[in-house]
Amino acid sequence: MIEIVENADQEPPDRAGVAAEKDSLSLLTDMRVFPSMWEFREHVYPHVSDKQWNDWHWQLANRITDADVMADVLGPTGAEAMPLGKRLPVAVTPYYLGTAAVSGSMGLRRCIEPSLGEFATGPGECADPLGEDGHSPVPGIVHRYPDRVLFLVTDFCSTYCRYCTRSRLVGRKSRPPRINDWKRAIDYIRETPAVRDVLLSGGDPLTLSDERLDWLLTELRSIPHVEIVRIGTKVPAVLPQRVTPKLTAMLGKHHPLFMSLHFAHPDELTSETSAACAMLADAGIPLGSQTVLLRGVNDDLTTMKKLMQGLLKVRVKPYYLYQCDPIPGSAHFRTPVEKGLEIMRGLRGHTSGYAVPYYVIDAPGGGGKIPLLPEYVMGREQDSVVLRNYEGKIYEYPDTVATPVVAPGGRRAM
Repeated sequence: MIEIVENADQEPPDRAGVAAEKDSLSLLTDMRVFPSMWEFREHVYPHVSDKQWNDWHWQLANRITDADVMADVLGPTGAEAMPLGKRLPVAVTPYYLGTAAVSGSMGLRRCIEPSLGEFATGPGECADPLGEDGHSPVPGIVHRYPDRVLFLVTDFCSTYCRYCTRSRLVGRKSRPPRINDWKRAIDYIRETPAVRDVLLSGGDPLTLSDERLDWLLTELRSIPHVEIVRIGTKVPAVLPQRVTPKLTAMLGKHHPLFMSLHFAHPDELTSETSAACAMLADAGIPLGSQTVLLRGVNDDLTTMKKLMQGLLKVRVKPYYLYQCDPIPGSAHFRTPVEKGLEIMRGLRGHTSGYAVPYYVIDAPGGGGKIPLLPEYVMGREQDSVVLRNYEGKIYEYPDTVATPVVAPGGRRAM
């Protein structure tokens, strides 16, 4: 079992180390699968009460921050070849570790467990592939599009995704957000009337306390030209305990408020995550999803369709499917672009339009999101556009609007 940190009645810690009683877990050659979350908790966290488990502060205080401990719970892999946990930031909530263990999903495991591939930097990879630092007029603000800004309010996440675009920031030297830093960023927004849309990201904004998040939203809502505020978060998938009635009541004061939720695999859509999404939706918050296309996680049509359809069932509209950004050591995650187009061809027309996201590449160097589509326009045939539908059948659409013939007396000729 894992040693427990008991003092969970405080602000989320920046880094919370945990020790492991490794000898109490027998190592398996394959991934260890627990029949249910209850069995997982009984085996790994036998002395943790329901009250503790369902407290998001407790979940943060007891994050697993050692790859060896993760391997003890899930079963060993090639990750033991070197002490990865000592050289790379690692963090996962007990809840999400349990989700991976219960599902038996190697996809979820790949998302959270460090691998040797992260030490191999390939061509075109860089720490800031989207050129965010070059579009930052003040610390914490990325102003890449004319009418909207990205506001990085924290560098803390409850769970570290191995493919994170901001791995240069998240988990490195995490510190509590400072109000003075926020004020400088808010002043920039206030002094830039073209900004009508603010996206809060990080790190994960929902790891902030209710009070700090309320203060931020109140300040932004006081700026007349800020029309909407969005929050980017993976909390419903990795820390659904964070979504509480108190949080949703507070968020409900700041409409119009939108949320972009990060999901990678259908096994993340647990009953706890579904309940968290329902609470957010019931608070009047439109929910959209963001998914990164990842090799060995979701790069097949069956998995992707199950995820997109599952998101609709929990009231989350699939929004973006991202080509994985070329951060250092990401080659083992990235797929060819053609793989993404193949998946899009398998979604379009074969499932509800609401279940089909935009497939985009966030252009390196700060070029912004560029949508990618399979080839449906085949060309022209005289005055018609030649189209191919989802079944591969060819159709022609008349692309010339003829001038109506007007009969004597001003009436159209029939």
